[in-house]
Amino acid sequence: MHLLKRVLITGGAGFLGAHLCERLLADGCDVICVDNFFTGTKSNVTHLLGNPNFEIIRHDVTFPLYLEIDEIYNLACPASPIHYQHDPVQTTKTSVHGAINMLGLAKRTGAKIFQASTSEVYGDPQVHPQPESYVGSVNPIGPRSCYDEGKRCAETLFFDYKRQHSVNIKVARIFNTYGPKMHPNDGRVVSNFITQALLGNPITIYGDGSQTRSFCYVDDMIEGFLTLMATPDGFTGPVNLGNPVEFTIRELAEKVIELTGSKSELIYKPLPGDDPKQRKPDISLAKELGWEPTIQLEKGLVSTIEYFKTLDLEAIFK
Repeated sequence: MHLLKRVLITGGAGFLGAHLCERLLADGCDVICVDNFFTGTKSNVTHLLGNPNFEIIRHDVTFPLYLEIDEIYNLACPASPIHYQHDPVQTTKTSVHGAINMLGLAKRTGAKIFQASTSEVYGDPQVHPQPESYVGSVNPIGPRSCYDEGKRCAETLFFDYKRQHSVNIKVARIFNTYGPKMHPNDGRVVSNFITQALLGNPITIYGDGSQTRSFCYVDDMIEGFLTLMATPDGFTGPVNLGNPVEFTIRELAEKVIELTGSKSELIYKPLPGDDPKQRKPDISLAKELGWEPTIQLEKGLVSTIEYFKTLDLEAIFK
């Protein structure tokens, strides 16, 4: 008789997935990590292999998977522009076929299923901050559309499986998250600034640096996942998960320089296409569920910088 809750995490060797694997093992779950290692790395989870309640399967979610599980966290998808634009067709397939395959598995097994959606479903928002009721302003044919529209279509599939097949769904819209285990070369602003500062390279700011982002530390985000997953069965979301404290990109760059003690200079380059000018979650709904972030940016940056110092950045950026 299998007594432990058996949880499948797709994208389990990625940044958020690896943290979720650790947390669920600590909570006494039996964890199956599924990853095709396109952006996830084995080093994020190899320290867990000694745990008898942990296993890794190399698998691409665009193909069906047949397992017996109690819960699914569907995190599989490249999440940074460099990675998701590398093979945009595959990015869309991962979001759409991946959702269909995981929802089919949930339907067959009766598992509860969590979808890692994204703030990108709001596009370049004309409402600020963004509540869950805002339907977004997304370009369906731009360079970011493979990710934005892929995630929007995945949400459609989740709600249709709920309505048509009574699948127990939970949908989270994740805003910018950072912390240890981030990919150093993912092109995201936090990892970019930290690696540039540690290498003593100029820090690249796109646009004039006045565009804003809100940054949520990974431990807070994982807590948000578990809070949403624990809500009553009738509650689906979507729920915004993120830190509502806004910073300009220039403020972030200056903070990273200060915390690393770097001599890096700031340089400015043109803003890429469809890049949102501001991004801030309205987390009123998450607060009603009993969740809000507690880790301040400076504290989170310190532990993220310490993690990046353990990596051979010179070799990675050759």
